Amino acid sequence: MPVRTIWSALLMTMILGAGCKVQEAPAPAMQHSSRQPPVKNVILLIGDGMGLAQISAALYSNNNKLALEQFTAIGLHKPTSANDLITDSAAGATAFSCGQKTYNGAIGVNADTVPCYTILEEAEARGYATGLIATATIVHATPASFIAHQPMRILYEDIAEDILKTEVDLIIGGGKRYFDRREKDNLDLYAKLQEKGYQVSDYSREELRDIYLTGKRNFAYFTADKHPLPAVAGRDYLPTALKMACAFLEKRSSKGFFLMVEGSQIDWGGHANDGRLVIEEMLDFDRAVAAALNYAKKDGQTLVIVTGDHESGGLALNPGSGMNAVEARFTTNGHTAAMVPVFAYGPTESLFTGIYDNTEIYYKIKQSMGFTTETSSARP
Repeated sequence: MPVRTIWSALLMTMILGAGCKVQEAPAPAMQHSSRQPPVKNVILLIGDGMGLAQISAALYSNNNKLALEQFTAIGLHKPTSANDLITDSAAGATAFSCGQKTYNGAIGVNADTVPCYTILEEAEARGYATGLIATATIVHATPASFIAHQPMRILYEDIAEDILKTEVDLIIGGGKRYFDRREKDNLDLYAKLQEKGYQVSDYSREELRDIYLTGKRNFAYFTADKHPLPAVAGRDYLPTALKMACAFLEKRSSKGFFLMVEGSQIDWGGHANDGRLVIEEMLDFDRAVAAALNYAKKDGQTLVIVTGDHESGGLALNPGSGMNAVEARFTTNGHTAAMVPVFAYGPTESLFTGIYDNTEIYYKIKQSMGFTTETSSARP
């Protein structure tokens, strides 16, 4: 029996054994103050592989300026997984989405492979609009961990099926092939999204910037057949997608929205030990950060959080570096266990200062949005 089938069967057995219920995160070790008012919207931007050195390299390669400098509430998170001091993107993103440490490779499941209730799913259940944007495939580890429940991150086609089990309002990212030209079956999930009422389009039909969204239908746009191009090859949709998503999601629910945006390929620059790729991806990500900040400043009810899931490459800015001439060197082609910066702007931003586990980001978002243990399926 193929490995994918074995894992899928195992997961289904565990879900059925748990009464088809996902496991909610346990209460945090330390309760935070709840005196601050909840926010209406949350924009969580994740720079995959983005540590302090990646931020510094981009800063010094951009005339000493980044949008990230506008944040005054700054903290550090400890990016360990349940089974390793060094996390991968799947366990790191699941910590953000579910508030639980899990094993490397886990997508929206805890260390015992039991599906966990994600912040996106809870927002959806409470009537909030929700969205996911990535510069990788939309079924890649980080976006998948907010919307899917699979024991292994490589089960891309199963993750695509999980997306159709939700009512996520907006998805923008690569990976069209996992929806319409699948290997495990003949399902056309692209068509099934349309059958569900989604407005669906892709890179082969029209440019993202040319699409008009009324807000009346859910929206899915595939930016590539598999992974999108890197920024150095001309990919520039991330800031556009973020601005489009905010305008769209605010029409979808009067309660507010939760939006996760990933700058995926910063990580790939670290793995490739390619300093230029890291810097260009960081600058592209920072332009999306600037767009999020502009929206939040005008709106006044939006919390913007920027962080990375882990650091990639063990990047150092070596002697000989100058302004706009960084000498980037790497210690590994994998991830490191270095703590990762967290930036916050907007109502409840002070919750994100200090040093804490990566799981605490989940609880801080929940507190900011005023979520309790009760959920509601009604959307105004």
